[in-house]
Amino acid sequence: MQGGLKQNITKELFSGLYREYRASIMAGDYPALTAQRENAIRRFEESGFPTTKLESWKNTDLKESFAREYNVVLKPEQGVDAQKVFRCNIPHLDTAIMGQLNGWYVSKDVPLMELGNGIIMGSLAEAIKKYPALVEAHLGKYTSSRTDSNTNFNADSFTDLNTAYFQDGVFIYVPDNVKSPKPVQIINVIHHDENLFLQSRNLIVLGKNSRLSLVHCDDSYNHQPSFSNVVTEIYLGENSSLDHYKLQNLNNTSTLISTVYFQMEAFSNLKSHYISLNGGLLRNNIRLRFNGPQGNANIYGIYLMDSKQHIDNQVFIDHAFPDCTSGELFKGILDEHSSGVFNGHVLVERNAVRTNAYQSNRNILLTETAKVNSKPFLEIYNDDVKCSHGSTTGQLDQDAMYYLRQRGIGEDSARMLLMYAYADEVISKIDIEPLKYRIEDMVKKRLQGELQICEACVLHCSTPEHPMEFVIDMTKI
Repeated sequence: MQGGLKQNITKELFSGLYREYRASIMAGDYPALTAQRENAIRRFEESGFPTTKLESWKNTDLKESFAREYNVVLKPEQGVDAQKVFRCNIPHLDTAIMGQLNGWYVSKDVPLMELGNGIIMGSLAEAIKKYPALVEAHLGKYTSSRTDSNTNFNADSFTDLNTAYFQDGVFIYVPDNVKSPKPVQIINVIHHDENLFLQSRNLIVLGKNSRLSLVHCDDSYNHQPSFSNVVTEIYLGENSSLDHYKLQNLNNTSTLISTVYFQMEAFSNLKSHYISLNGGLLRNNIRLRFNGPQGNANIYGIYLMDSKQHIDNQVFIDHAFPDCTSGELFKGILDEHSSGVFNGHVLVERNAVRTNAYQSNRNILLTETAKVNSKPFLEIYNDDVKCSHGSTTGQLDQDAMYYLRQRGIGEDSARMLLMYAYADEVISKIDIEPLKYRIEDMVKKRLQGELQICEACVLHCSTPEHPMEFVIDMTKI
């Protein structure tokens, strides 16, 4: 069943469609989820979509995205060859792959896998039916806090819309004292002949003392416009550890609103990496709450934008308990008429003593028409803390360019070498070695303008016989 849209996006349109397809959307829900959906659509009807009048949206305008005509997908596509669509041939990268096509989970065998060690992963829709108590304990529990009245980021309107509409997504449960034997990879693909407005929901739950590496890829296989509103809730139980990767390689007519909520219990550890290589308009809402003492989180980001691409990274970290540490390092390279936004907000609450937090956002503008708006921000309510923040925006270091040129390196190669060295500070944080080597190659291609989305996205196609290399005589340096 298609939503029959083929018209511009408005608040009234989604409100009407919800009422029309309410029974279909709620099929399989447990009672508490039905109530969540009803409350969410009411809140969305009150707030509507965000506009540039809101402080956190003043530099990200959705008018062009909303002006397109879209269809809403209310049932999965039939007859999908999962092995053909979701392939990942990065050498030596051994992952458990879960695929999503146009917002729906796709499986070749069973929609929900239950492994011998207690790990459960697969379709969220199936998990809601089979494990309602487990899902109910977490779904929607970490998205409702509106702790930050000052910034008024209003990501909740998209979260509310997602809560009302989502029908499927990915569910991962790692029980207490279990370490996932291999990384889990979510490949979220958009591929359709029509413009799609997609709503998918992901829930990842890590029990006490558990360990997981998660690679989440957002890709498009053609140049058709799309609008994706994706919400992911990630719960880290006491003393658990998550190594998280978010890779974005979408076409220039795509809009992606990605909102990730991290709930971190005592002694838990998080490393999160956001690698944005392509996309028409990308908005990453990252919301993290320390819900116990001795937690540690590091969030890294690298974004490479050109043409008229736009990226907006909004990071909010709530230090609600003592003795927690957080770090943010986001670096961008913007070319042509591209634009970027970074808004980092660290809240240190009154009892969160001995907090250690830092933020850093650095940007390189390659043209006079590229622009970036950066606003790292600290909100601190006690004195026993170590907090710092900083932001820099400029062009390539001309002294470094001169140094390289004097050693026989051409101007183009020198620029490429400096840009890659700049990006490598973030890439080097990747702990999965095969993934790091592949991302290195992709970034080199992207910097040379050779990475594009294609019928088989570069992120998942076979590795070329010869990896991308800079043609530089290193003996002259």
